[in-house]
Amino acid sequence: MSSDPHLKSELSRDLTLMHVTMMGVGMMIGAGVFLGIGTSIAHVGPGGVLLTFALNGVIAIFSAMSYAELSSAIPRAGGAYNFARVGFGRGTSFVAGWMEWFASSVAGSMYAITFAIYTIRYLQTLGLLQWVPFSTNVTVKLTALLVAVFFLWINYRGASETGKVGAFFTLGQTVFMLLIGAVGIVVALKNPERLQNFEPFLPNKWLPLLGTMGFTYVAFEGFEVIAQAGDETVDPKRNLPKAMLYSVYLVTVTYVLVAFASIVAVKASPDLVRTVAAPGGTLGETLVPWEWIAQFQERGFGEAVAQLMPFGNFLLTLAVIFASTSALNATVYSATRAAYALGRDRMLPSFFALISEKTKTPWSALVLTGVLLIVVAVFLPTLDVASSASIMFLFLFFMVNVCVIKIRRNMGDELNYGFLMPLFPLFPILAIICQCVLAVWLVHMSLIAWIIAPAWILSGWFLYKVYGITHVKATEDEILVLEEKETFVEGDYKVMVPVVDPANALNLVRAAYRFCAAKKGGVRLLNMVEVPEQVPLSDADRYMMEGREAIVEARLYLEPSFPVSTTMRYCRAVPRGIVSAVRERNTDLLLMGWHGQPRSRMFTFGSTVDAVVERTPCDTIILKDYRFHQFKRILVPLAAELNGVFALETAGILGEKNAEIVALKVETDRPRPFDIQAFVKDNLEKTGLDPEQISTKIIRSSGIVKAILEEAEDYDLVILGYTRVPLLYRVGRRSIPEVIARRYDGPLAIVRASGGFRSWIRRWL
Repeated sequence: MSSDPHLKSELSRDLTLMHVTMMGVGMMIGAGVFLGIGTSIAHVGPGGVLLTFALNGVIAIFSAMSYAELSSAIPRAGGAYNFARVGFGRGTSFVAGWMEWFASSVAGSMYAITFAIYTIRYLQTLGLLQWVPFSTNVTVKLTALLVAVFFLWINYRGASETGKVGAFFTLGQTVFMLLIGAVGIVVALKNPERLQNFEPFLPNKWLPLLGTMGFTYVAFEGFEVIAQAGDETVDPKRNLPKAMLYSVYLVTVTYVLVAFASIVAVKASPDLVRTVAAPGGTLGETLVPWEWIAQFQERGFGEAVAQLMPFGNFLLTLAVIFASTSALNATVYSATRAAYALGRDRMLPSFFALISEKTKTPWSALVLTGVLLIVVAVFLPTLDVASSASIMFLFLFFMVNVCVIKIRRNMGDELNYGFLMPLFPLFPILAIICQCVLAVWLVHMSLIAWIIAPAWILSGWFLYKVYGITHVKATEDEILVLEEKETFVEGDYKVMVPVVDPANALNLVRAAYRFCAAKKGGVRLLNMVEVPEQVPLSDADRYMMEGREAIVEARLYLEPSFPVSTTMRYCRAVPRGIVSAVRERNTDLLLMGWHGQPRSRMFTFGSTVDAVVERTPCDTIILKDYRFHQFKRILVPLAAELNGVFALETAGILGEKNAEIVALKVETDRPRPFDIQAFVKDNLEKTGLDPEQISTKIIRSSGIVKAILEEAEDYDLVILGYTRVPLLYRVGRRSIPEVIARRYDGPLAIVRASGGFRSWIRRWL
């Protein structure tokens, strides 16, 4: 529990799988689909409207899988804010939460106005509002205000009430939408000639689909609200991923069925005409059904449904009321949890995180969300602001898809996932590409939106710099700098040495000494403080003593000759802490020790060393049984160019001035096309070796490992190039360097050179 008296309460877990699924569906089936069908038909024709919703559903699944994976591993209120916090740190996460709060609040105001417009118009057609003394516009604004306040009150009642009310309205709208689809299928079966309404299928070809997909994409963003329910969902690791995927599947099927019904709803007839201007008067132009629907643009869906079934206008109005209110309910919930998460972590003042003792809801965040929602609904035009919300949702989805890649790669061995997407990272990459295209396309829809969105983001970044950066609370998944001393100057060759045990630290430091002498650089001594999971972060300094002792001893050895920087950090996962320090400090070389045997066969050199070697972007050397010794004969087995130059360079640095270095190649019955003599000659200048001290040797043998081990008996040091073995191979086979490293009893070094772009590609593929 927090020591802050305002934060003693926690959110209650009342939402079931059905509740959170319906919240997602409710946020998706909003005003967007009613406006989007007619407009899409006008741009891409009858078949294009089906493809618009089907393809958007596929893209939504890509992002939904990213949300599902991250929500199952990080089930906390905040959604994209939490994912960005874990993946990229505090500043990025604040911007994500700030955008999420704005986007959901503005979307809520749009749904409130949609409800008001359709309700007032229908009541006016019935003649029930003649007594109202206000204009239609004022009446709509007042109605939007009342419905917004009502759903703010529903959200205040608690997550259970929010889920129940949202589920009721969502079930109502979903049932009606599926009813329209079912009636459309029945009509098509009874009247097969209606299928001719789909001819031509794509009258304007494929390219305009990009426009209609961008216009209607907002109708698929509702799964984001499910991620906000992490603190209030029963069994979140299981239910959140299911709810996200179920909601997208259900909505996509519903949209396609409704779009199909809209096309077959209209019977071809000479009465389907459009008045056009002509010399001397006007003419009535006969239209095919889809052209007749298209002429009504955003009202086309309503006109089509009126042709499909009795009381079509009444049922359509009822459907819009259900849809807008369920979407309003979901967006209020989403925006409130985004604001609450910012206050909970002190990105914003703690007032944002106050929780009602009675209802267990974040009432202060709800009040502030209500103010933002009502101001936009009552005083501002919503079209351009709603476009800003769409752009921000695309930015959020882009960020989440980047986060899922980075978090899986950097923290996959730390988190407890309830769902893992298949074919990783294919789907997040596809989603990123699609979202970039759609976001760029929205420039043509609203230039003002591209002014409002950056302005809101910049204001949030300024607020974070002024307040959040100095008040933010540390979380369990962060890396904390406990103690640091910086002595490097710009341009130094930087060697990093992680030290834990004082007895072994000096041996690593002696190796670092030689590299500093050769490269004219400095050393950074790093100690990752291991704190038991049950111990709070505030007590991390109690576990610093052993690491500080190792650092002090190493500094005494190095400081007379080279600049030495030190850093002591806390991180629950040591590999991530080491890699983070390497990246932050632009390290050129990482020196690590290895005890000799991993605890599990699933690792090459152990969970820590494997994770660091695979992720670190700099040159890396793993030292086994390395002790202060004069290395006069060094063996460097080579099988390919990969890591070969770095291995020879390392031999020259670690060896004595006139050390004998032998580059060895073992030939077997399956020869490899590698000319070791030409390789050594061509790279002699890169290695910095004297031609007199290096020679090559070729041995023929039936076993590479056996030949190298036998040859190594006459040498002081063996240096091997690192070879990565895919995970699925590790159960039944080992890499040659790994087998040698396990069996060899003398001093040994395993080197891995940073390989630039090619190395990056290999890591992913």
